[in-house]
Amino acid sequence: MDIVKYGDPVLRVRGQRIETITDELRSLAEAMIETMRAANGVGLAAQQVGHALQMAVVDVTGAEDEESAMIVDGEEVNLAEWSPMVLLNPELDFGPAKETAKEGCLSFPGLTGSVTRPSEVSVKAQLIDGRHVEFHARGLFARAIQHEVDHLNGILFIDRMNSTTKAIIAGKLKKMQKGA
Repeated sequence: MDIVKYGDPVLRVRGQRIETITDELRSLAEAMIETMRAANGVGLAAQQVGHALQMAVVDVTGAEDEESAMIVDGEEVNLAEWSPMVLLNPELDFGPAKETAKEGCLSFPGLTGSVTRPSEVSVKAQLIDGRHVEFHARGLFARAIQHEVDHLNGILFIDRMNSTTKAIIAGKLKKMQKGA
């Protein structure tokens, strides 16, 4: 699938809630996973492939140099056994601690910037197999989920950057927007 680039209006659209899991939705999820992997990403939201839906895929298992954790019912689980994860209608509850780290986005090729986000997040969502899950995420996994859920709500990582970082990348953003 083609990844939608910055400047396309679909990136600013809040995704529609998913009420029914269909074969078409499962196919879209599979295509999104393939697209994310082909682009060496750790997450991809439906908006990034032109669909304004509350669906994102996340898989941070390839980023072994980054700390990530998933806690289910108070126990840390093997993230690889849950990955890639397809989240439908995710709801987040943020932990109080924050951290700043460099982020990129498949819709902004070649662009990175520092973003401050909560370092931990609790997630409630439905999986593509229909199960409802609740879990706690830390590290890169938490950051990736927050980044993708922002996409589902029409929020881009550049919106989370401080004014100094935005000023530094302003020229690149203008060029990207013209190319869209």
